[in-house]
Amino acid sequence: IQGPMSTTGKLGFEALNSALKAAGEETRLRVLALLAEAELTVSDITDILRQSQPRISRHLKLLAEAGLVERFREGTWAFFRLAEHGGGADVARALLERLNPADQTITRDRARLASVRQARAAAAQSYFSAHAAEWDRIRKLHVTDEAVENAIRSALADKPFRSLLDLGTGT
Repeated sequence: IQGPMSTTGKLGFEALNSALKAAGEETRLRVLALLAEAELTVSDITDILRQSQPRISRHLKLLAEAGLVERFREGTWAFFRLAEHGGGADVARALLERLNPADQTITRDRARLASVRQARAAAAQSYFSAHAAEWDRIRKLHVTDEAVENAIRSALADKPFRSLLDLGTGT
């Protein structure tokens, strides 16, 4: 969010005005509602809202500049999610709390989101099924076993824990 934030956690006029302008447009409000449900790519949002990629990218840029959403990378993919910290995150959460989840537009978008999630899960399952036999070899192309083990040791070295659950790290 542009502009200062006071020590009381309140936004300055310019920052709040910027956040409200960003959220106060139909498509951007729909994007915020979707990102409250899941982390999504531009392509996902394009499919759900049935708008062009340049248009969705522009909306996401404005939302990010206002501090309402965050962009992050996962491998070669860029994902967006609601901002987690700061004044923009507070504004986004406050606005979405006021939005009726049974609203027709929100319900339709949520149904399309479910379809996108199902398609993503099916594609992941199809890829894994096709490559399961050689999964260990494929994984080693990206990172060695030693690097993974060193990262785990480093992350846990000074942390107390009573138990550790290993999910999804093997073939």
